[in-house]
Amino acid sequence: MKALRWHAARDLRLEEVAEPPGPRPHEAVVEVSWCGVCGTDLHEFLEGPHMIRESPHPFTGARPPLALGHELSGTVVDLGAEVPGIAVGDRVAADPCWRCGVCHWCVRGEYHLCPKGGSVGLASSGAFAERVSVPLAGLTRLPENVDDEMAAVAEPLAVGLHAVNRAGVRPGDNVLVVGGGPIGVAVVLAARLAGAAGLYVSEPLAARREMLRRIGVTEAFDPGTADVRREVFVRTGRVGPDVVIDATGVPRLAAQAVATVRRGGRVVLAGVGHGSVEFDMGQLVFYERAVLGTLGYSHDIARVIDLMSTGRLDASALITGRFPLSEGVGVFEDLAADRARHLKVLLTPKGL
Repeated sequence: MKALRWHAARDLRLEEVAEPPGPRPHEAVVEVSWCGVCGTDLHEFLEGPHMIRESPHPFTGARPPLALGHELSGTVVDLGAEVPGIAVGDRVAADPCWRCGVCHWCVRGEYHLCPKGGSVGLASSGAFAERVSVPLAGLTRLPENVDDEMAAVAEPLAVGLHAVNRAGVRPGDNVLVVGGGPIGVAVVLAARLAGAAGLYVSEPLAARREMLRRIGVTEAFDPGTADVRREVFVRTGRVGPDVVIDATGVPRLAAQAVATVRRGGRVVLAGVGHGSVEFDMGQLVFYERAVLGTLGYSHDIARVIDLMSTGRLDASALITGRFPLSEGVGVFEDLAADRARHLKVLLTPKGL
């Protein structure tokens, strides 16, 4: 089969590789319909390895070269064990988190924190391929009214939903989202579902600000020309936002988020970043602000599919490009040269 495999930074190759082996009891094999390009994939392409291990992964045993891609939809072609409600031939979305199933975190349902875990496309060969092995426990059967393209963006939407749940967004809250990329948009959509009264976004790219206005944010600010902290402070009755969610991973913006959220408010860091964050401890203690990290999702992909199925969640604005897998190397090169051109790009091995 064909697969788009990472060998090293800036070394991505479309290659002929072996089919996935027959699934072990905790695995399924899925024929890929669509797979989204994540910022994580792009970081691995540009300067990896970051989350890819050069030595064998302790749970999967995989090592490079391996196919990237973890935001997938497809059709089940083989099951390692019986799963209630899932059969060969079913269309599915897949939660790509490998988990041991027996550690302290897995038995509490926090499988995304499993110390032995990892993700399809980083800890094992991924879904930029015709077929892929995925965790059996992560399959969600797709209703007829959720198509394969929408199901492929369930994973980034689940990241946003998980972040909003971690933030405890309540009806009537004012929320500031820092960064209007795919995860920032996912956070906006989830915060609106949670009942946020004011939805503000800080985003430097004009095209993204315009798109955010079209999907119904209260205001989208250019941080290069506006004092976002002051603007949101004024618009919230000189109180400040109840919640600030950073979707960038930029350390200095995380520090600004702490200074921006209202007294008693909550900051959630959803962007995957590197480096240290410095802030005045008094900003937390004297104003009783809380800072939380959020990682991926936990049982959230199935929730996203349900929200799509009932019509409460329309994520069509996220998808801005669709390409065949055969053009994958060029797609990555184009995104590396100009990330502003797209929000979410999908690749398919099936041709267009």
